Amino acid sequence: MYKIRSQGFTLIELLVVIAIIGILSAVVLASLNTARTKGTDAAIASDLSTVQVQAEIYYGDTGGNKYNSNGTSGLAAGTCTALTNTLFADTTIWNAINGAIKANGGTAATVSKCAVANDGSSYAVSIQSKVTTSNYYCVDSTGYASPTGGSTKVATGGATAAAVCN
Repeated sequence: MYKIRSQGFTLIELLVVIAIIGILSAVVLASLNTARTKGTDAAIASDLSTVQVQAEIYYGDTGGNKYNSNGTSGLAAGTCTALTNTLFADTTIWNAINGAIKANGGTAATVSKCAVANDGSSYAVSIQSKVTTSNYYCVDSTGYASPTGGSTKVATGGATAAAVCN
């Protein structure tokens, strides 16, 4: 009278469910990597925005209307360093530059360029994009800031020339 029926799933049903879960997790993980990389670029842009704001504070306060405190120390466009008597020696500015370099995951020598004119009239800072390595996030004393996603402009000049994003 009573029919005995086994309870549970067949092996085929379990394998289909596991395959579906595997496909969905692969799609989610691929999306997370893209979001993580874009987040890195957002961190770089944010850090350089901090540099731009703090540089103007340095200019009007510590630098005495210069981007270097002595009017003679400059830096030709090259690897960012905390050069004495320049805005790059300022702790807040240097921490923001280091934050952008660390967000990129590279070293200062491979992903950054900084420049300051000898007369203290201009500066420029650029950090390589993580998403598109041919692009840079760049800010300078003219008020230029790279668009979202970066651009091909990089810090140039410095020392005897004006420092700009070019």
